[in-house]
Amino acid sequence: MVRQLIDAALEAVRKFGCSSWQCLFVEESQIAFLRQSGLVLRRGCQFHWKNRGYCDFEEFLAGFSSEKRKKVHRERRRVAESGLTLEVRHGDEIDAALWREIYPHYRSTFMRYGNHPAFSPEFFPDVAGGLGTRLVVFLARAGERVIAAALCYRSGTTLYGRHWGAEAEYHSLHFELCFYQGIDYCIRHGLARFEPGAQGEHKVSRGFSPEPTWSAYWIADPGMRRMIGEYLEREQRAVASYQDEMAEHQPYKQAAKSLESFGP
Repeated sequence: MVRQLIDAALEAVRKFGCSSWQCLFVEESQIAFLRQSGLVLRRGCQFHWKNRGYCDFEEFLAGFSSEKRKKVHRERRRVAESGLTLEVRHGDEIDAALWREIYPHYRSTFMRYGNHPAFSPEFFPDVAGGLGTRLVVFLARAGERVIAAALCYRSGTTLYGRHWGAEAEYHSLHFELCFYQGIDYCIRHGLARFEPGAQGEHKVSRGFSPEPTWSAYWIADPGMRRMIGEYLEREQRAVASYQDEMAEHQPYKQAAKSLESFGP
C-alpha cells in the first residue's frame, strides 16, 4: 500500500508540473520505499516522553537522579503555592463561554512571535464536541478566571501538544501545564507517548528523550535534488551527533551513572 501511494503521488506531481513534493513525519518503516522512489530524506530531532508502565507521577520521578527529582518537585511546588487551580477538560466538556476565555491564550503566543493564529475563535466551539476526548485542554485559574491554557490532541496511544498561552508570568507554570500535566494525564489514561512539539532542550531534564524524526522530499530538478541531497547527508550527521549529546543530559539515574564513567 505504501508503494502504491508513493507512485500515485509522484504521478500526480509530474502531471501537474510541480517543482517539489514533501512528506512530513515519515515513519521509519516507510523510509526505504521513499528513498527507492528518488526522494531525499531529512532527519530532525524532537523530545518525546515514553510511558514505561508507571503507576503514577511519583513512580516516574523515582527513576530520576536525586538532584533532577528535587528540581521537578520544586517547580511543581511553586505552582501549587501560587494559589492557582489546575484542571483538565476534554473537548466535549468545554462550552462556548469557556472557549471565549481560552482562545485569547491560544492566540497570544502566535501574536507574540508575529504569526497568525491557525484557527479562528469559531473553530474550537465548532469542532470540540465532535473531537471529544481527542482534544485535551489543561487550564490554570486565578479564582474563577482562566489565566493560562495548553491545548493538546490525542490518539489511542499518544498525546500531542501543544498550543500554550498565559496572560502573565507565573513561576514554573509553563512546565506544569505543558509538560507535567501532560505526563500525568498519559499515566492516568494509559497512553504510551507524549510528543509535546518541536524544539526545547529544556524538555530533556524533565524526562523527555531526544528522538529522530524524518521527512522526505521529491525535487523535480536533478541538479537541485543532488545539491539538496548532499546538504541533507551532512545535516543528518550533525543531527545524529546533537541527539547523542542531548541523550547524555537525561535526568534518569542510569544516564547519570553513564556520565560519571566519563569523569576524571
